[in-house]
This record gives sequence, C-alpha cells and structure tokens, in this order.
Amino acid sequence: MYPDILKKVIEDFQKLPGIGEKTAERLAVFVATNLEHEDVLNFSEDLIKLKKELRACKVSHVLTDQEISPIIMDPTREQDVLMVVSDSKDVFMMEKMGTYRGQYHVLGGLIDFSKGITDKDLTIDSLSLRIKNFKEMIIATNSTVEGEMTAKFLKQLYQSEPLTITRLAYGLPVGTDFKYADMLTLSKAVENRKPFE
Repeated sequence: MYPDILKKVIEDFQKLPGIGEKTAERLAVFVATNLEHEDVLNFSEDLIKLKKELRACKVSHVLTDQEISPIIMDPTREQDVLMVVSDSKDVFMMEKMGTYRGQYHVLGGLIDFSKGITDKDLTIDSLSLRIKNFKEMIIATNSTVEGEMTAKFLKQLYQSEPLTITRLAYGLPVGTDFKYADMLTLSKAVENRKPFE
C-alpha cells in the first residue's frame, strides 16, 4: 500500500515509546508532505548530533553534552543531599519542577529480575564511591514493583552509612511513572519525603 521508503519511516517512528501504527503513519506522511526539505535535513542532522554528543556524566550519569553535567558542577546547589533516580528523564522532570536543588545520581534503570536486570547492571559501584560525601540520600525511584525492589536494595546496602535515607512521599500514586505525574504532585512528594523504613 505505502511506498517502501514511507513504510520504512512509519516503522522507524513506531520504535519510539507511545507511538502506535496510526500515529506513526500520521507523522511519516506529515514529514513527507508538510515539512520543508531544509527542516527534514536539520531534523536528521540534529538526531545524528544527539547520538554523537550526548553521554552520561562521568560522576552522576545524568545525560549531558559535557564530560561532567553542569548540574553537578553548580556550586549554588546543596552539596550534601543526593537524589537517586532510575534515569535522566527523572532528573529533567525534577529540574523542570525547580524546587529540588541538591545533587543527583542516575542508576541507569531499575532492578528487574524478569528482564535479567540486577544491581550489577546499574551504576551502584559509582554510587558507593560518592555516597560518603552526603548527609542525605533521597531514593526517588518509581512506586512500581521494580522501583520498590530497587529502593529496598539501596536502603539495605547503605543503612550502615552515616546518612539519612529518605524516600519520596506518596503523593505519587502507587504504580505511577514520574513522567505521568503533574508538577505539583511531584513537588509535594519531594517536600514531604520521609525516612525510608
């Protein structure tokens, strides 16, 4: 039905999260018929640049275009509070909210035995090297089964360290992914965090 190249672009769009067949068709046809040639070229160059230039920060593992994320280098941030999150999307969401001013550590995922992901697949070794520099560790994993399992693992791992371990307050509904939470709910979850028991 579709020309081969259009079919290929539809398949490419379907690789993106949340994009089903109909949305992929609509996007591919829009790119083919409505975008200027120059816009398509710029978009494709930006995608290539994105893959070439973005990397994980050597310290925090936050996605950045520099060796060390500017968030980590910012001297105006609290230097003794560390928020541990599963991925960079969570950091960007927190930063957009604007109420948290501490440091971050990105785990690079969550423990999920059904997918064969264990603590060895996460950035826990580098977290262990950093943890001694902080007075508080906020565990900010999602309230899913995997998020809770990862949170309990971290609590157990660091409970003998001289730091307060807190968990985001449950203004977040159980089973919710951060990206679906509104700013106020997320903000309150950070403000009302409590010791993790």
